[in-house]
Amino acid sequence: MINWNNLDSLDSFKKLQALKGAVSIKKELNNNGADRVFKYNIKMGGNLSYNFAAKQVDDKILSVFSKLAEEAQLVEKFAETYNGEVINTGEKRLVLHHLTRTQLGNDVIADGVNKREFYVTQQNNIASFAEKIHTGIITNANGEKFTTVVQIGIGGSDLGPRAMYMALENWAKANNTFKMEAKFISNVDPDDATAVLNSIDLSKSIFILVSKSGTTLETLTNESFVKNALKNAGLEPSKHMIAVTSETSPLANNPDYLDSFYIDDYIGGRYSSTSAVGGAVLSLAFGPKVFADFLNGAAEEDKLSTEKEILKNPALMDALIGIYERNVQEYPVTAVLPYSQALSRFPAHLQQLDMESNGKSVNRFNDAINYVTGPSIFGEPGTNGQHSFYQLLHQGTDITPLQFIAFSENQTNNDVEIQGSSSQKKLCANVTAQIMAFACGKEDSNLNKNFQGERPSSLIYGKQLTPAALGALLSHYENKVMFQGFLWNINSFDQEGVQLGKKLAQKVLSHDTDGALKAYSDLFDI
Repeated sequence: MINWNNLDSLDSFKKLQALKGAVSIKKELNNNGADRVFKYNIKMGGNLSYNFAAKQVDDKILSVFSKLAEEAQLVEKFAETYNGEVINTGEKRLVLHHLTRTQLGNDVIADGVNKREFYVTQQNNIASFAEKIHTGIITNANGEKFTTVVQIGIGGSDLGPRAMYMALENWAKANNTFKMEAKFISNVDPDDATAVLNSIDLSKSIFILVSKSGTTLETLTNESFVKNALKNAGLEPSKHMIAVTSETSPLANNPDYLDSFYIDDYIGGRYSSTSAVGGAVLSLAFGPKVFADFLNGAAEEDKLSTEKEILKNPALMDALIGIYERNVQEYPVTAVLPYSQALSRFPAHLQQLDMESNGKSVNRFNDAINYVTGPSIFGEPGTNGQHSFYQLLHQGTDITPLQFIAFSENQTNNDVEIQGSSSQKKLCANVTAQIMAFACGKEDSNLNKNFQGERPSSLIYGKQLTPAALGALLSHYENKVMFQGFLWNINSFDQEGVQLGKKLAQKVLSHDTDGALKAYSDLFDI
């Protein structure tokens, strides 16, 4: 039987609280650092590894972690998720994004449909369509191949797919799988759409409209913007647009689109990169095989997330350490620091994934909780961040846990050697140095030059950022967020906090305002 209990009611959590500040990573790394680095290391999918040697934990704390995971039934709750229980209590929905990449458990039948078969069918339909575009079976009105794909969407329909495209663009070019350039229009600010449209050849561009409901205001506004541009160029919009939507939306089977591919209410936007939402643009940009490899990496990591042994389950370990840092150590912020320019938008995707999922103050039963939940997430790629906000991370008054991501090889096999080392070696040297600098600091009688250290960090690392590695990386964070939501006993799969502003914006546009809302509207002559 599954029990859903608040974190502060769990005996093992109370034991964890008693261990606050028990570990000095400065002492641990200075005294037995080499052994610790190799010991606190877990294999991930996609030929990646998760290393937590520079986190403020030891074997005693890990033992309590194991008891906490067992008492909270975290792996069992994951099984409930992929076996089709109603995990999204706020919207009374199943949570099935894992089924877009693998079958972890039982067949899930919803709305009279086998959902794994449904998602595979959509993947296959997208692959077939992409092949027709790439081979010239489907062309523009002049018989020319399409060379650019533009995704129109917002939130999860933009952040994840955009981050994934940027992560694989250079890899695809270096491995001769690059098919089409991708662009993205998300902001309702007309300058966003204008900038994209001015940078492409409209006649050779195909547009993907992504809206599950078919009613998303920003997305439909940008669709109209694009359609006007196509018409003004003498082009028929229906010959340049496809839709990714639900089967019940007004966009489904609509003659205004070349084709439609489907998602459903069981996949939230921020979890949709492995569905048709990411599949259409990534398959068109890089080819269906690259997208399939991406899914395989995610599936490999999902399988590891079913392991009850925390030392074999990297996402679970990451989640438990995060709970310790947030609820015991009381650190309010986490920084995600990829030492890979390809992952420059990955922290932005994780902001939505984590903060939209776990930014909650009531539990699954709508009762107020008495403890903090999701941390704030931010990040930039290294080494750029070192010359920006690392000053605060090293010597600021708050301690910010860090999550580094790094690879021993770049994606392009293009490098130069200067002063005895390549650019890639310099990059890796920097991430290595930062881990130790944050953990161990530096003593100096001049306090302005003193570094206290004790800044905890983890490291996800591998040989190269490939499609499979990216899929595993994505799955790792999705599952980490899920496990933390289970521990906090909150619903990580709805987002009521997004809705209020949307409703007020509609009131402003319909001039149904008074008081301060009207005064603010008047500032912009709305």
